[in-house]
Amino acid sequence: MTMVKAHVSTHELVAGRYRPLDILHRETNRTCWYGEDVSTERPCLLTEIGLPAGTDEETSLRTAAGVVRMSKTMRVLSPGRIAAVVDAVAQEDTLWTVTEPVDGIPLGELLGRQGTFDHVRAARIGLELLEVLEAAHGEGITHGELSPGQVFVHHQGSVVVTGWGLAGATLAPRLSAPSYASPEQARDERIGPAADLWALGAILYTLVEGRPPFRDRDRPAATLKGVDRLPLRAPVRAGPLTQTVQGLLRKDSRERLSRTAVRGALLRVLDEDPDTPPEEGPRSRLRVLHGVAPGRGSRFLIAGTALAVVTVAAAVLTVTKALPSGDSATTGEAPAPSASASASAPAPPPPAPSPSVTAPGSRTDESVEPPATPKPTPTPTPSRTASPTAGTGLPPGYSEYHSPEGFSIALPKGWKPLETQRQADLAYRVTFGASGDPRTVAVTYSKAVGTDAVAVWRDDVEPGLEDNPGYERLGDIRATTYQGREAADMQWIEDVDGTRVRTFGRGFLIGGGRGYSLRWTTPAADWNDAANQAALDTFLSTLHVPSD
Repeated sequence: MTMVKAHVSTHELVAGRYRPLDILHRETNRTCWYGEDVSTERPCLLTEIGLPAGTDEETSLRTAAGVVRMSKTMRVLSPGRIAAVVDAVAQEDTLWTVTEPVDGIPLGELLGRQGTFDHVRAARIGLELLEVLEAAHGEGITHGELSPGQVFVHHQGSVVVTGWGLAGATLAPRLSAPSYASPEQARDERIGPAADLWALGAILYTLVEGRPPFRDRDRPAATLKGVDRLPLRAPVRAGPLTQTVQGLLRKDSRERLSRTAVRGALLRVLDEDPDTPPEEGPRSRLRVLHGVAPGRGSRFLIAGTALAVVTVAAAVLTVTKALPSGDSATTGEAPAPSASASASAPAPPPPAPSPSVTAPGSRTDESVEPPATPKPTPTPTPSRTASPTAGTGLPPGYSEYHSPEGFSIALPKGWKPLETQRQADLAYRVTFGASGDPRTVAVTYSKAVGTDAVAVWRDDVEPGLEDNPGYERLGDIRATTYQGREAADMQWIEDVDGTRVRTFGRGFLIGGGRGYSLRWTTPAADWNDAANQAALDTFLSTLHVPSD
């Protein structure tokens, strides 16, 4: 589905600049429009949210600023999973948020088309949402407004979540979609991660039942009263998701299922699906395909820094301290610029430390023990969020590259393979970049398989990275799902040739003991540059690998 809609609206401009054109999705107190920025003639998403009557100007301005700020924070925590809010305007008791176009379909629209989802597809979406929440909750951030209208689904199944920064922004207990509010929100109490788990349960309930667990009434206050006081209507179509849904929708937040328990339950639903091939099921694990050097599938590697191509059984692929030119295992397609080469884009300030946005609550969501052995957390796939070039589906300035090895990926203009490294028929790594640009992206393939993606990062990759100057891991190593497959993410910074660089790495399993990885490396000072974030989103959403 493209985001292009017919220009059918005669609405006046929002803030004298943004024109609503066509409604994409509507909830009780929230309407999402396809729109355009008339000053740039570029498409955008406009979301109209009713503020409580009489909200003063200072509160409205603070709300608008908080939404933009939280969007930026979440994009750092969950690259590709959050739609960037480029502007927010409060006028006449209405908050308008302006978001970049999302390459996906609103979950509410999918529900309107299909009525209900089978429990397997619902479980897959639930896992994707759970991982976005995991990233937020790990930094003390609660969404507080999660609903089908805040979720866009990419054609590959990954999700993009909007609506961050609304919770607690005004005196209203819930600004949008009150039928997905938790009981503590309905009572206007302080909330924490447990409120998001309730919303996750309400979304799962809606996916399988075709209606929310508590219906929308004439007034938001009446809907919230029903959420707080009425008993839950028992699900009748949830099948193996029944206990999970009921466990998430417990009125007492202290009794709700933990993230770990929910993750395990959703993974079991997918494991038991007869249509899921054993090799590609959610329990299959990738021995993450990364060498022990940082983005050194990059020009930093080519310039002579250390590399281990891949770690495999019996140490078939060994650590290489230097790969001399002319090595039979390596072919260089282009000369490598040094790490100190000037970036083509201006460098923004260095990344700020991880935020600690405290969402109030009386408990953590890990207080309830899981009913079975937990499994690593899957993470949703970042999806492309830049405006597509007409006819290609790619952001402006990108074109699709088809490698001789069989994979494809969208690359910025002027980028090409810089180096291809091989280890017999067991593994290869192709590094892409452009002369004068210090950034690189590398794609690695291997036939090596492990049983725990996170453990491979921690036990096989990180020990080698710790020997590199200035090495520091950023955040946790996160298990993840990617294009419906299991994967793991890791980020780190280090010093390479006098430059502080930052790397994001993701590895994923394709079945049959094979897997791929992608590494994106930039100067650390440029990490938050909008073009760099868009590039990472594009690489992750356009990488396609052969499965046979």
